[in-house]
Amino acid sequence: MTFRAASPSALEGPIAPEGGCPGKFFTSRKWVYDQAGLTMRDHNGQPLAQLAGDGAQFNGTATSGEPVTLAR
Repeated sequence: MTFRAASPSALEGPIAPEGGCPGKFFTSRKWVYDQAGLTMRDHNGQPLAQLAGDGAQFNGTATSGEPVTLAR
């Protein structure tokens, strides 16, 4: 997955999924970072996962209940 932003300090932006994304993550299209953490949303705007982290690694749970870890 490629998370894109207009600037390094952006709080939201598009996601470009790549082949081999597990579960429903191939439908991911947008990310938002706020007080709740990082939320990944699908092409219909529905949440796919809620993650918390420090910017280098994010951990959380997919809406399906599966654990999710994102790392650079």
